[in-house]
Amino acid sequence: MTGSPPAPRRILYVASMGSESTAGYRCNALQRLGQQVEVFDVLAHVPKNHYVRTVQSRFPMGLLVSSINRSLLQAAKQFRPDVVWMDKPILFTPATHKTLKRNGAKIVYYVQDNPFGNRNDGIWRQFLASYRLADLHCLVRDADVARYQAWNLPHLKTLFSFAPEVHFPPPAPWTDADRTRQISYIGHPYEERPAFLTRLATEFDLPLFINGNIWPQLFQPQVPANITLGGHMPGAKYREGIWRSRINLGFVTRQNEDDIGHKSVEIAACGAFLFAVRTPGHEAIFEEDKEAIFFSSVEECAEKARFYLGRPDLREAIAAAGRERAVKSGYNNDTQLAMALNKLDGKE
Repeated sequence: MTGSPPAPRRILYVASMGSESTAGYRCNALQRLGQQVEVFDVLAHVPKNHYVRTVQSRFPMGLLVSSINRSLLQAAKQFRPDVVWMDKPILFTPATHKTLKRNGAKIVYYVQDNPFGNRNDGIWRQFLASYRLADLHCLVRDADVARYQAWNLPHLKTLFSFAPEVHFPPPAPWTDADRTRQISYIGHPYEERPAFLTRLATEFDLPLFINGNIWPQLFQPQVPANITLGGHMPGAKYREGIWRSRINLGFVTRQNEDDIGHKSVEIAACGAFLFAVRTPGHEAIFEEDKEAIFFSSVEECAEKARFYLGRPDLREAIAAAGRERAVKSGYNNDTQLAMALNKLDGKE
């Protein structure tokens, strides 16, 4: 961790604590930072019925959210937190926020999705009613920084960060013979990615390995030639998939106004070769051609992929440099969350 360690606090951590979730990784980081953390798992308080849960997410108001708000206030009453840390708070009302603050807690918002983008999701109703009550907003995209500056709301520019207990390099000795996946993409088929990857495989005849839950349905009735599909890769499987890939593709979700891809930081932290779409955000956190390779079109991607597939020496050097940059620059959860806690104390 870079920077000064934060003062210890009692933190009520409010998040959906699914298996291998990034929220869980951030909770681990807070505990490593010496914080006394009590978890309020949102998933334990939402309806078990899929239909009811879907209705709640689309219309988070009234009786659909009253129970979880009472439960959160009860948890806060018992734990008496200094800070209520909210990961993507979409179910909590302004009245709940005001009660938490009246009882002496500061509220931190950590939201990786974008409530102000172009997706117009109904899930943000309570967020939009409550976000001005937060004492600190951790922002991961430049578009949000401009908004919160204009609104004069307390904020900190952070970034999508990696979990050091999960995202680390492969054991030695690890060579190109262990990398059985040539060009790899692990993740969701957002935006242009299906068409982009299909062109790489068919038009440019490149071997692709794609992992994710939704991809098989997209490639019905037949998976294109040169594409090998796999399922979801959680936790250690995700890390090993990155290790076993000679080239790891990274994208950004433009509909979310993202500047960098979360997976781009994780790939570099895993000591793997990062080949990402060229964006100002990626160019700011990794030096092009030294710590990562970038592309702006499918044609550039194909040309560079062919070149680097044949140059394991360059891939090794770039992957090592990318890993070093991610560690030294503090792209890890511990450093980023320490910055947020220090910001609450007025430390920049």
